[in-house]
Amino acid sequence: MQNAVYIAQYETYLQEVKQVSKNTLSSYMRDLKQFEQYWMHNVGTTFCKALGHDLDEYIKWLRHNGKSAATVSRCIASLRSFYQFLIEHGTVSQNPASDLVPDKAVKKLPQILTSREVELLLEQPSSVDAKGYRDKAMLETLYATGIRVSELISLDVSDINLAIGIVHCKNWSKERMIPLYPAAITALEEYINRVRPHMLSDRNETALFVNMGGERMSRQGFWKIIKYYQEKAKINKEITPHTLRHSFAAHLLENGADLRSIQEMLGHADISSTQVYAQLVKKQLKEIYHKAHPRA
Repeated sequence: MQNAVYIAQYETYLQEVKQVSKNTLSSYMRDLKQFEQYWMHNVGTTFCKALGHDLDEYIKWLRHNGKSAATVSRCIASLRSFYQFLIEHGTVSQNPASDLVPDKAVKKLPQILTSREVELLLEQPSSVDAKGYRDKAMLETLYATGIRVSELISLDVSDINLAIGIVHCKNWSKERMIPLYPAAITALEEYINRVRPHMLSDRNETALFVNMGGERMSRQGFWKIIKYYQEKAKINKEITPHTLRHSFAAHLLENGADLRSIQEMLGHADISSTQVYAQLVKKQLKEIYHKAHPRA
């Protein structure tokens, strides 16, 4: 029972003090609850009695059960953070996870769409009903700005300035202003002025994008929209909401945008996260060269 109390206290700390995102909170809690199940089944004592070799055995168990290098590394980070919290609150004196060594994950370059594939995807929503106008505006906004899907569905109407073509994107840690191209402005104008007012279940709703019930769009709802239009466009790639974010960055880079500007628009804290797109563009150029050069 005491272990569950520690986890609950840590969850409150992450929410109220650290103010982590919902996704980060979910990952930490999932990792800790998995650890709790393992610990109670194999050890059965309080977390406070854990030693370095105990946690090392747990990490070996994760690997033995087929967990990926990325998953193992994330679990180690979760345990380190959790035990650091227990140290700061005087529950334990040392961090037993401090010597755990993360696995080296093989970094995969993100998959992107070609410019033609993006055009095909954006052409799919039909502006003949409320759903079509809304979906068109959502897809255009996502590709125009490169924002995360969590940021997209969190947008309020007040975050869009159509007069100057700007999206005001904010999350718990930072805010940024991102320009919109003309087609996205047009799609948003039509949706906001002609469609959205008739979709609302509550006229005081602030959400920019709402579902057919008139409430804020969910991640799951938008995921289904992406999959539907991927199939309709007959694009033979696995497309996720993040695919358009990756495509946005890679296409900007291909057309001469500098990494710092892309970093700012994407909201990356570290430019190393943005540099992966430079690697991606170089890889594509090499592939084009070897396919097209007569002596390659």
